[in-house]
Amino acid sequence: MSLFTKRMKLLTAVVLDQDKDKVVKNLLSSGVMDFVNIELLDKERMKKIRKSDSLKDRESLSDYRLRIESLFTQADHRAPSIAASDLDKFDVLDLDKLRKFIERLTVSTQSIKDKQRIVNQRYLSHQELLRYIDEKKSEYIDVRVGKVESRVEDFSARLKQLGAVICLDGSNTVILSFRRDRDRLEDILEKFRWNENGEAEEQKKALSRARAELNRLIDADKAELNSLKEEVKAKISEHIDDLDKAWQNVRIHELCSSVESYFSYTKNTTLLSGWVPENEYDKVRSAILDATDGRCIIEEREAEEMERESVPVSLNNAKILKPFEHLVNNYGTPEYGSINPTPFTAICYIIMFALMFADLGQGFVLLLVGLIGKYSYKKNPLKKDGLISRYLCSLLMFLGPASMVGGILFGSCFGYSWLPALWFNYHSVVNGHGGNAYVNDIYDILGITIKFGIAVIALAIALNWINLIRKKRFFELIFDKNGIVGGALYAIGVYIGFGFVASGYKSISMPSWMGFALVLLIVMIFLSEPVHFVLKLRKGEKEKVSQLVINTVIESLITILEIFSGYLANTLSFMRVAGLGIAHVSLMTAFQDMAAMTGNAVFSTLIIIIGNVLVIVLEGLSAGINSLRLNYYEFFTRFFTGRGFAYQPIGLEGRRKAN
Repeated sequence: MSLFTKRMKLLTAVVLDQDKDKVVKNLLSSGVMDFVNIELLDKERMKKIRKSDSLKDRESLSDYRLRIESLFTQADHRAPSIAASDLDKFDVLDLDKLRKFIERLTVSTQSIKDKQRIVNQRYLSHQELLRYIDEKKSEYIDVRVGKVESRVEDFSARLKQLGAVICLDGSNTVILSFRRDRDRLEDILEKFRWNENGEAEEQKKALSRARAELNRLIDADKAELNSLKEEVKAKISEHIDDLDKAWQNVRIHELCSSVESYFSYTKNTTLLSGWVPENEYDKVRSAILDATDGRCIIEEREAEEMERESVPVSLNNAKILKPFEHLVNNYGTPEYGSINPTPFTAICYIIMFALMFADLGQGFVLLLVGLIGKYSYKKNPLKKDGLISRYLCSLLMFLGPASMVGGILFGSCFGYSWLPALWFNYHSVVNGHGGNAYVNDIYDILGITIKFGIAVIALAIALNWINLIRKKRFFELIFDKNGIVGGALYAIGVYIGFGFVASGYKSISMPSWMGFALVLLIVMIFLSEPVHFVLKLRKGEKEKVSQLVINTVIESLITILEIFSGYLANTLSFMRVAGLGIAHVSLMTAFQDMAAMTGNAVFSTLIIIIGNVLVIVLEGLSAGINSLRLNYYEFFTRFFTGRGFAYQPIGLEGRRKAN
């Protein structure tokens, strides 16, 4: 794992047309080149170069691949993998033959699918009728009891076409239908000479009988749908080997077409270019040389020679940090050459969650949910993500143990102080029973989270300085609100704040040298615009002096305001860590008091169980969201611009994000 983004190199190659196919195979096999359109690198020089026209072919191949994958889904079959050795085995693709094969297989299952559609519509209709009965929405349904004089079979068939349910109850016939079909039902009843039974007792019995019949029909519909699904699965499975081969062939051609879409051509040569991680460069270079037997020209360019914004970014993270890399990617992609925020995010997020949701027992439940979820998804790889997604399960593998550690530190297990606290007893402090010499009341807890917030903000400022030094943006390093001037002002503010608290909120004092430093830093803020003005003049950019004066006054005042109000708000925002921790203890105390008031062991236990479930769901969700918010708004905004774009090489798995 690296604390910075991976170093990249730009590889540009010229190969003979006769070697192009071998080069494509070798590049797909290596799977580490993020291709770029070569004409974008030097537009003037590339005007006479012909571009690839493979887009239409690729769209057609993609369509056929998706159609085959649809058949795989119906057969509960995973698409096969493609090994590097398969690249030399794929056949010339006959799209017409493939189309006929897919259509023939689709037609053979069509009659079964038509039955599925009819049964599914009937199943949904039955479910709707049952829901109206359960919810007592009698205004949407009609229940009739009576007899029909003749042609009972024809009568039943007509009612089923209407979507009605018919059953026998002794000598009577019960009909359940939608109120919206009343007019059509009346016509059928009149035609078959229906005799209505208007007794109230018979009506009550009829509804119960109709409900039982509905449940029987719904079970029958489910069984028939499962049977039809298995029938479709069996039909497709008969041709699964051919489908596997067809999919591999189509996928390989699609990937080759995708790679070739970045190629450009002269009369006899092919030009290609792409970004490669520095540690993989020799591997890719050798792959091209092997494919061409040395008949090629390869040019290497360092990322530093290119504009930073044009270089893709790859984060070199350990696999264990994947859940936190997901959090980082949700916010944005770091700039090339900057700090990799993932390990710092992982540490901050875990500590924040542990402080907000500290409970040994509840943390164990979170860990258990994560383990069960991981096992379930691993056992059923085709299973779609539910409310608890694959990503959330991976995250819970960290948050559960973090919560357990917090519970040990604060002596909490399922909301009770059953453990001796290693740090201080959170429940005792919140409930006013005292703590220890270091933490005795809620204000001490708030103080801990403020200090934690200061440490997080200080870390973000330091990371920003490192980024600015690496980018050689020394003006921002010195004058920016997150640069040296802003950081120094924040340090002075923290010193003054702690001194004010230590005096019992009575006086503000600081050394004389600190007062001089404060004035100097404010003067430097006002000097930032004139310095910027001089730097732009050296670059040949001219600006009016009047505009300089206006910018100096306005921009400087805004910067001072942002530093003082922004840093204060960001620091105080970390009080939410204490707030949620206190709320967590208070909620569990409330449930314990409610349980004690019942005077019944069974009800008391039930209230505690329900309370723990509610706290795990609601407080756990709240702690997770607020930890994310603090990372995004108080931590990331000081050093992480999110202006980069991800490195996505094309390999046998397609275009993918690489670690």
